[in-house]
Amino acid sequence: MSKQTDKPAQPIPALGDDKGEGDYESGERYQREATEFAKSGKVEQAAEEAKEAVEGDEADDLAAAEVKGRSRSKGEDE
Repeated sequence: MSKQTDKPAQPIPALGDDKGEGDYESGERYQREATEFAKSGKVEQAAEEAKEAVEGDEADDLAAAEVKGRSRSKGEDE
């Protein structure tokens, strides 16, 4: 038991066990894939497709998805 809390001490997870926001493996994979995408020459095309989606037929669906997502957020990104 911990002397400070009178609760059993929790084992320290092994490196690589963390799959939350601090997951190093996912962070490294994201960084690698984002860099590859940036170097691929497809950024302008993807940006144009996103612009067309936001301004076109998908606008209502995307706006509804944004509202739904924001309703579950803590509001830190506003």
